[in-house]
Amino acid sequence: MAGQQRDEQIIRAWNAHRPYLVDLAFRMLGDIGAAEDVVQDAFARLLHAPRGEIADDRGWLIVVTSRLCLDQIRSARSRRERAHDAAEIEFVTGGQPPPGRGVLGDPSDRVTLDDDVRLALLVVLQRLSPAERVVFVLHDIFGMPFESVAQTVGRTVPGCRQLARRARQKIESQGTVGSHVTAAEHRQVTEKFIAAAAGGDLNGLLEVLAPDAWGDFDAGPGGKPIGVIRGAARVARHLLYYWGPGTTLVTHPVAGRPALLGFTGRALTGVLVFSMHGDKIQAVHVIGDPRKLNFLSAQLG
Repeated sequence: MAGQQRDEQIIRAWNAHRPYLVDLAFRMLGDIGAAEDVVQDAFARLLHAPRGEIADDRGWLIVVTSRLCLDQIRSARSRRERAHDAAEIEFVTGGQPPPGRGVLGDPSDRVTLDDDVRLALLVVLQRLSPAERVVFVLHDIFGMPFESVAQTVGRTVPGCRQLARRARQKIESQGTVGSHVTAAEHRQVTEKFIAAAAGGDLNGLLEVLAPDAWGDFDAGPGGKPIGVIRGAARVARHLLYYWGPGTTLVTHPVAGRPALLGFTGRALTGVLVFSMHGDKIQAVHVIGDPRKLNFLSAQLG
């Protein structure tokens, strides 16, 4: 009976916390497959943890997931044994791709992305040291207090404050999105959106959509034209049809606006960019143009 109760507890924790943890891991690792693997590892450790020693499953999973990400970042950095190529930053912000990186082939086939779909911040995060990246993501993006961050990364609170300060300076020096990225209200909205979509919760989506919300879809040249969808209920039903259970959404603010990357399996299949009105989503612009998604997938890779 105790074993059955434990299994039920793990299932409840999986359903309740997995979307948040995958989002957290993706922001640190920049790879949806690695993020999902890390979260699965964290839950496996929770399953085998001694009963009665964990008072807060969510808090425990956040710590374990963060530490596993930190280990991966350190391991990847030691394998590369070199700094990230500055040309990658140049490519994302408008320059030419370095040799071997191009997925667009002939110059006439290149796609120029507008500011709404650039992944500059994600690339800049790769330039931070492992500890800087984890501290920045936990504190500045996910709003964890420095006391909790310090326990997670095994450093002092003043040391974590210094790491966060250095991370901000590096990001600001690249001229990427600034304080908008960490806006608390945006973070709360996207968390609720992800949880509602993952759970197939129509009412949960309606809570974050403005009553007169509308949505559109960029299918790219040759794609099936889809008109503007108006009204929160219609928008929410369409969102659940395409981005409900069975897909994975992770946050990635672009151009100072809240946005989500949508994955089916481990393939990037859409980018959802939100326009806000107060604390509600006024519009959802879904980018499904294969050319743009291929470009973004190459940068994530």
